[in-house]
Amino acid sequence: MGMEYRKIHACPNDCILYRKEFEGLHKCPRCGVSRHIVNDNDGGDDDMKKGPPAKVLWYLPIIPRLRHFFANVNDAKNLTWHANGRKCDGLLRHAADSPQWKKIDSFYPKFGRDPRNLRLGLATDSMNPYGNLSSKHSSQPVLLIIYNLPYWLCMKRKYMMLSMMISGPRKPRNDMDVYLSPLIEDLRLLWAEGVEVFDAYEKVNFNLRALLLWTINDFPTYGNLSGYSVKGHHACPICEENTSYHQLKYGRKTCYIGH
Repeated sequence: MGMEYRKIHACPNDCILYRKEFEGLHKCPRCGVSRHIVNDNDGGDDDMKKGPPAKVLWYLPIIPRLRHFFANVNDAKNLTWHANGRKCDGLLRHAADSPQWKKIDSFYPKFGRDPRNLRLGLATDSMNPYGNLSSKHSSQPVLLIIYNLPYWLCMKRKYMMLSMMISGPRKPRNDMDVYLSPLIEDLRLLWAEGVEVFDAYEKVNFNLRALLLWTINDFPTYGNLSGYSVKGHHACPICEENTSYHQLKYGRKTCYIGH
């Protein structure tokens, strides 16, 4: 299919990705840890240039894949279903019926005028790929869901795009933004400027733009993505300082009784 991917080395302490100005380095400029796995008997600068990388990010660029969708006649037609084939009777059947979707169209009418502009959702969580609970290895996929599609297609495996896989001995936690940077750059380009794409259904070239509507995740991952602390006395991102909490005297835990 010609789908490319990029293998990007990462600092094992989640400080940086070895790309752009850091691409030629062999140790992290912030924590000084080697880019590669170094044996205990080694330790020289030459040994830091050998061996497999300590941590790897697999990034699958999303723009070429979106071009593939629009190059297919059926997919290009389905990507405008929310505007041309959806039943509009005031009931909530699709994401396009939601107040959030309509609010985006009212705030950015030029974006909402073209039904081919994409609304995306981002879902991520860490998992143990080996099925062994004692294993310390962690993998974290980052998926993108296209909500322009009909509701019976948008959650199908074929249309859920794996945009990146973070593989390493532990999940990134609060340094998630370091790994998301390649994806964020593509999303910013799709939102601010757009990219030229051929529509096989309309037989024309057009400027494709995209918007990230929301994220799908559990509460700890929500904290990692947003940067808000979801622990402690002000753990609720809605109530903040008005969070109803209770500190256990002996367990030294925080519970949210009555919240």
